[in-house]
Amino acid sequence: MESASSLECTPCQSLQAKQVYFMAAICLAFGLGIGYVSRGFESPASAATANVRAVSPAQTTAHAGGAHMPGHTPSLDEMRRLADHEAAPLLAKLKSTPKDSALLMQVGAIYHTTHQFKEAAAWYDRAVQADPKNVALRNKLASSLYRAGDVDGAIAQLNQALTYDSKDANSLFNLGMIRLQGKGDGKGAVAAWQQLLKSNPQLSAQRKAEVQKLMADVLTTVGDQQARKGAAGK
Repeated sequence: MESASSLECTPCQSLQAKQVYFMAAICLAFGLGIGYVSRGFESPASAATANVRAVSPAQTTAHAGGAHMPGHTPSLDEMRRLADHEAAPLLAKLKSTPKDSALLMQVGAIYHTTHQFKEAAAWYDRAVQADPKNVALRNKLASSLYRAGDVDGAIAQLNQALTYDSKDANSLFNLGMIRLQGKGDGKGAVAAWQQLLKSNPQLSAQRKAEVQKLMADVLTTVGDQQARKGAAGK
């Protein structure tokens, strides 16, 4: 499972707000990472495209040429070398089929998995250009853009995805998470999740409860913040 350490939470003053944003960070790591939310929400067709294997630290040091030591945490340089090594055979295939969206997506996934988010976004962008109506691909691009620091770009990709499928649960969930985490926009996040629940009645009771709980926590935090502002203005 991908760590949430690369996410930056929006600062807030109250303990409750911090707890909400911490929960949001965990959910975002799942939803935009390797697929806790995706497994619950994605269609079989889009889920089938996510077939790039996870990479262990031991594999990283082996491919990167580093000496493996117990507990060794690979550096970004080691991860980059691993990504280049793993991507090489795919890049060779792309020379003859440069617009193969499936191959481009796999290259993007390799760089995303190894935390090379800008490179991942570039490859996912090429995949999206080759297959612009692929909603799952736009979610992957949004993930890499967000983790690379381009919050507005990530939101734009999710909004574009929703023009092709306004009910897509992943796009709506991830849009809410990025609005919350990247913009500190709790109301916007809740609006996206309300649309998710309204347009996806087929969701399991567990998934619905998870989203409803997150909405309730965010609304409580927003209410508390407004109350503090009101008290301070008196």
